[in-house]
Amino acid sequence: MQVSVIGAGVAGLTCALELAERGVAVEVLERAARLGAGSCSWFAGGMLAPWCEQENSGPLIARLGVESLRWWREHFADTVVRGTLVVAHGRDAAELTQFGRRTAEFERLSGAAIAALEPDLAGRFERGLYFAEEGHLDARATLAALALRLESLGVRIRFGLEASVDRIPGRTVIDCSGLAAAARLGDLRGVKGEMLLLRSREVSLGRPIRVLHPRLPVYVVPRDDGLFMVGATMIESDDGAHISARSMLELLSAAYALHPAFGEAQIVEIGTAVRAAFPDNLPRLRRAGGALHVNGLYRHGFLLAPALARRAADVLLRGSHFPEVMDEDPLQRRLA
Repeated sequence: MQVSVIGAGVAGLTCALELAERGVAVEVLERAARLGAGSCSWFAGGMLAPWCEQENSGPLIARLGVESLRWWREHFADTVVRGTLVVAHGRDAAELTQFGRRTAEFERLSGAAIAALEPDLAGRFERGLYFAEEGHLDARATLAALALRLESLGVRIRFGLEASVDRIPGRTVIDCSGLAAAARLGDLRGVKGEMLLLRSREVSLGRPIRVLHPRLPVYVVPRDDGLFMVGATMIESDDGAHISARSMLELLSAAYALHPAFGEAQIVEIGTAVRAAFPDNLPRLRRAGGALHVNGLYRHGFLLAPALARRAADVLLRGSHFPEVMDEDPLQRRLA
């Protein structure tokens, strides 16, 4: 079997790696000129938080996420497992209670325990939830590491190619092109995410912090060299060209409320990306238009990609079927 994977985001690269490690001849076709350009993976927070995500996702996301977390720890040495800290300001304390009811595998922390875990947050929060087994990674460094691993296995990533199934004769195709596949996956939609990359030498955090709010919960993810990714927004839109003034204000305000030193932080980068999602926000492996599509990862790209890649490889090589993530194209079903 010879396989062409369309898309060099995290879904495409993990699919290619799963197949290459099983001895399959693989190539990756990417329309962008370089790794990460135009990919929502480039702007991802990289949080591996299966239990936190239960707050607004079903058990399937948690189950796939736990599997993927193990995969990242096995394949990417720089995966950080220091947990996730979830907090809320006093006026939003009810949000923390609600979050705890919807999630699992956490420890309740007092203000003193929060200070011991994150000294720079001492005196700022009275209560928190600590998900000790969760992790995070640097999305951009991880994409680069995946590309290097594929190169070592003889897998070529061909950039600057506008690939489509009908232009790849004689090869099996896995399409991981996200929203670009909307013409073939009629129920796919775009969900816009916006982020800021800040640099501050005055704040030190050891793990992702989620700050709950009834309208706009925010995450702050630490990176190397004093960098912090701040994100939150989920807007029903397929226009990823610009960040809105309102979103910028809300993200900066949330970071400042977490720690006032962020008020003096340098804004290093502003980013937007459009994630592909199905109506139920659950991922799919779907055969359509002559390809196996791996799509609909929503905001869970790094959390779900390895588990879906394993299943995609099993579908191609073993004829496996995974009813929890596989369905029929609604358009084809209506035509039938």
